[in-house]
Amino acid sequence: MTGPGAAPADTGAVAPAASVAPVSGTDVVDVWLVPTDQPEPVVRALYELLDPAERARADGPDRRFGRRFTVAHGAVRLLAGARLGRDPARLLWRYGPHGKPWLDGLAVNHSASGALAAVALTEGRAVGVDVEQVRDARVAVRMARRWFPAAEAESVAADPDPAGRFTVLWCRREACVKAYGGRLVQGFGLPLDGPSPVLLADPGALGPGPCRVEDVPAPDGFRASVATVGAGPAEVRRRTWSPTDPVANRLAMTGT
Repeated sequence: MTGPGAAPADTGAVAPAASVAPVSGTDVVDVWLVPTDQPEPVVRALYELLDPAERARADGPDRRFGRRFTVAHGAVRLLAGARLGRDPARLLWRYGPHGKPWLDGLAVNHSASGALAAVALTEGRAVGVDVEQVRDARVAVRMARRWFPAAEAESVAADPDPAGRFTVLWCRREACVKAYGGRLVQGFGLPLDGPSPVLLADPGALGPGPCRVEDVPAPDGFRASVATVGAGPAEVRRRTWSPTDPVANRLAMTGT
């Protein structure tokens, strides 16, 4: 499911169609996993990077949500700013018709669940990422039967770890839908079972294919997937973000 901090759906700015056009060649997709329970000095420093709308979300009544939101969105800004060589506090997000954020010159997507966020960055093709905390097995089987194709729902019910399998398939759907900037309902019927990566030649109503969906190793209790649009191969590099990592934070935070 969509991570906290999703952009409003109606913003008046629509990403250009070229952002989801199939491309050729090999692209590098960096997927950063971000632990969002961080010490207070890190939270304060990341808060300074947020724009007014992001700060308003962080300042809501749920303090734990606000801290995790701050870390997730601050880390997105640091990582995107480092990739672009720009001040992370000055990045200006644009939004697609269903709230997908994007930046000029960089495809970026992010997701959050519990105490973990995921950030995907690449150039040249659209990207979507999703991370989810594993659900209760009974809930997983019930939701699979409601939302997934019949064969996939049965595979979830028959799996020794139905909750884990359900969460993998949910992450794949979210990542695929987010790569296109579509609506989750458009991904429910997609055939996404099988070994990773899954190549969808025809993603249906979402847009032109192919779409490549790959599982990303995640900590115990979580699952994650990343999707890229385009005919050429994409190399996925999985990394873990730290507030003291000089590679991740080339534009360093102050006060940490």
